[in-house]
Amino acid sequence: MMLILSRKLNETIVIGENVRVTLLGIDGDKIKLGVDAPRDVKVFKKELLVATRDTNMEALNAPTVSFDLSKTSDNP
Repeated sequence: MMLILSRKLNETIVIGENVRVTLLGIDGDKIKLGVDAPRDVKVFKKELLVATRDTNMEALNAPTVSFDLSKTSDNP
């Protein structure tokens, strides 16, 4: 279930006791949010998390390539 809140410019939402989200700007269909949280609270854009997860999954499914470095000319 999602809680939907309306905010005006410079109004803040408080999450828990130490996270504040403030509406800093509105420009057409984009808004700017300011997040004030302790350093130990991780804040990410969801699309970056999804892209990172997808890249990691691709890497896990990639074929394994191995090299025998003992047969290179750099190795005496």
